[in-house]
Amino acid sequence: MATEYFTAHPIGRRDFLHGAGAAFLTSLIPARAEALSRGDLLFASAFADRDGRHGVALLTEAGQPVWQTLLPARGHGSTQCRKSGLLVVFARRPGTFALVIDPDRRTEPVAFSTPKGRHFYGHGAFSTDGRLLFAAENDFANAAGTIGIYDATDRFRRVGEFSSHGVGPHEITLMPDGRLLAVANGGIETHPQFGRAKLNIATMAPSLALIDSETGELVRSFALPAALHQLSIRHIDVTEQGTIVFGCQYEGSGIDLPPLVGRAGDDRGIEMFGLDDAATAGFNNYIGSVSIAPGGAHFAVSSPKGNMVAVIDLRTGEMLHSYRLDRGCGLAATGAGYVASSDKGFFGRLDNDAGPADRSALAFDNHITALARLPA
Repeated sequence: MATEYFTAHPIGRRDFLHGAGAAFLTSLIPARAEALSRGDLLFASAFADRDGRHGVALLTEAGQPVWQTLLPARGHGSTQCRKSGLLVVFARRPGTFALVIDPDRRTEPVAFSTPKGRHFYGHGAFSTDGRLLFAAENDFANAAGTIGIYDATDRFRRVGEFSSHGVGPHEITLMPDGRLLAVANGGIETHPQFGRAKLNIATMAPSLALIDSETGELVRSFALPAALHQLSIRHIDVTEQGTIVFGCQYEGSGIDLPPLVGRAGDDRGIEMFGLDDAATAGFNNYIGSVSIAPGGAHFAVSSPKGNMVAVIDLRTGEMLHSYRLDRGCGLAATGAGYVASSDKGFFGRLDNDAGPADRSALAFDNHITALARLPA
């Protein structure tokens, strides 16, 4: 997602990796004890501020800041370990840094990076026991997707990798069985030498891969029909029953109206939701985030290019609600609905169209992570 009115001032990777810790703790603003004592839901999101600095913030459901810390360059997604509570924020493609933060502020941040020849795609997931972190990465010399494996018990030392069984892995998540990883292989070849250019649009082959996280073996692959091979599967969420909901970004002609949202599972294979043309056109061929409500009755998808968020019935595929949100992308489900954000400064509950009065001084990046409740 672009932030046209900000200019980045990145910190050198070496300085970042050696200077993370106390230097980054100094940028934390004091925790708002009253918000924590009320048991407010807490969320994390990367951001850019008006001085062009990038960071990550912890906020309440109403967008009240709890703390924030700087990043060396633009962040993208994050993931939290449900055992330790640690939050890992990943660089946006083709960045190579990640920062581990303790939302309770008991320990200093830990920085780590990809090895030579790899970069992050901005997403990752912890193993059930919290010992390992799996990260979507690019083996760009071989135009192959990889899943990097990092030891969370040893300052996130990289201990191995396995294939993503596709090209351009983006969002990944652990399935309810605690063993399989669901990987959205977007199908797009990139190389940092060419920036963010897409190198294989004519031949791209997106897929959803279910991978054994212990062996790296492909258990099942869901592929789109050949006619939809330019639908890049980028973002996913999964129900408690193991149904994967996914959102796509179309790389074909702008006048086409392909379906952009689908689901996959053992009982039905892969299928696209049949939203009507008017609803599909509203997404402007771009889904930026997916979040399933607790219980799995419905889910939300966002389109920063279409300036809208839609809530869709998971069983019928019917659009239940739509909201206008200028450049809105970040989504996180709560028990009462959804929290959304935009790079125009909105962060809050998704209960009406977001106007200028809702905006803050921060431009929030594409994703929101709902955190486990922290002690006051």
